[in-house]
Amino acid sequence: MAAVLLLGGCAELTYYGQAFEGQVELLAARRPVAELAAAPSTPAALRARLERAQAMRRFAVAALALPDNGSYRSFAALGRPHAVWLVVATPPLSLDAREWCFPIAGCVNYRGYFDAAAAQAFAAERRAAGDDVMVAGVPAYSTLGWFDDPLLDTFIELPEGRLAELMFHELAHQRVYVAGDPAFNEAYATAVGRLGARAWLAAQGAPGAAADYAQALARQQQFVERVLATRETLAALYASAVDDEARRAGKARAFAALRADYARLRAAWGGYAGYDHWFGQDLNNARLVGVTTYHRLAPAFEEIHRLLGGDFAALHRAVEALAALPPAARDAYLAALLARPDGPPAGAPAAPAVSAGGPPQSRAARVR
Repeated sequence: MAAVLLLGGCAELTYYGQAFEGQVELLAARRPVAELAAAPSTPAALRARLERAQAMRRFAVAALALPDNGSYRSFAALGRPHAVWLVVATPPLSLDAREWCFPIAGCVNYRGYFDAAAAQAFAAERRAAGDDVMVAGVPAYSTLGWFDDPLLDTFIELPEGRLAELMFHELAHQRVYVAGDPAFNEAYATAVGRLGARAWLAAQGAPGAAADYAQALARQQQFVERVLATRETLAALYASAVDDEARRAGKARAFAALRADYARLRAAWGGYAGYDHWFGQDLNNARLVGVTTYHRLAPAFEEIHRLLGGDFAALHRAVEALAALPPAARDAYLAALLARPDGPPAGAPAAPAVSAGGPPQSRAARVR
């Protein structure tokens, strides 16, 4: 609360107030999974999902070297479709998202709300200011280990592979988090989530779950490739010497091409409609930000995992070492690794080669 008061401003006090109230309400709704599993009133289907999630939680500690704490050992029913709503905004002819800075998370390229109406109201303010805006509901978020995050009714019914991925992703944020670098944090957690889900499904997955997850990832990869290609097209356009009118016309063509490309992709999928919701909204710069933040650098972290022989503990130590580097060196290493997937780039910091004594530490990295 002292940090809130130092920030000042009625608008910021209102924003932090809703965040505080939303978090308190969520924590108050928690019930231990063991208690729910033993209660006769718990529906059998929910009991089975909770017990499956507890098996995943044990796997996260034993096989993935993720934190062993109270997170995901309780359950909260929120009674709403999403845990929080995120607002992302960019200038109309730029791919650089607006940033908002917070005492613990640092500067991030989104603003989160527990109330959908409040998120939409802020989005309307940004649209009125001329920005491209996206509002997206998300099923989960991490408190970075400050609280024991519960399982939620917003994601407990996900397919097995996706449930495992989400839990492992959020737990990865508790292992390494670099304040002010959302692209690094989300790509690392995305890689851990995907790699961990594959490992879980190979070891303990239900029949058919691994094949279902592999198909979902293949479709996601095709979607991501097209979105990132559109981003590159727009980046070149916005950096060119043409005037703003030409940029706007080129932007409209790029998004029309993306929409047409998705229609062809959807047909090739036999009519699978899993991404219709994404394309059902206004396509703009802000809609590209989330895909870029979560997915552009993820293959670099997956490659580090491969180079380290599939050792998750070594992966986390390598990421801790990367987190301790200056931001420019960190970015250069990952970019070079993406460009040379056959191995670490010559002359780059030897982040994956972490000694048994542990990596260097940095006050910028929150390591648990």
